[in-house]
Amino acid sequence: MKEARYENYPLRIIMLSNFVSTATYAIGAFIIYQIGIIWFVLYLIYIMFLEIRLLTKSCVYCYYHNKSCAFGRGKLCSILFKRKTNRKFNELKLTWKDIIPDFMISIIPLILGIILLIKNFTWLILSLIILLFILMSAGNALIRNSFACRHCKQLEEGCPAAQLFNKPKK
Repeated sequence: MKEARYENYPLRIIMLSNFVSTATYAIGAFIIYQIGIIWFVLYLIYIMFLEIRLLTKSCVYCYYHNKSCAFGRGKLCSILFKRKTNRKFNELKLTWKDIIPDFMISIIPLILGIILLIKNFTWLILSLIILLFILMSAGNALIRNSFACRHCKQLEEGCPAAQLFNKPKK
């Protein structure tokens, strides 16, 4: 059975997906803040860099430019950047190497959190590490598989991320 595609995603999906992202960023920022304000600021700049990269390298080509995508970036992107059309985007082959910078948003705080635990164990840091791991793994998988990608109209035109993450069904 073919999944229904959203022209504009419902607000509940946008809020849920942004909650997972924001919680991931906030937990990571809190953990990094424990080692110093400079590292905290650098981490926030890194998040901003990755978000801008996403808007300028993907969202400007997406079907949801100036629409409500599952992550709320379509409307934001249309305010900041003009829509581009490029059929090559739909054929782009994304690799795991291409998304390593995105994974570092969670991996860096996880590693630093473990180091902090070794140096000075606290239940708060342990709890945050566990929560961060759940958000980056199961949380993201749930959002993408159950709410975002399965209802995305960009899939019909071609999505580089879907080609990487969604294995063809046998």
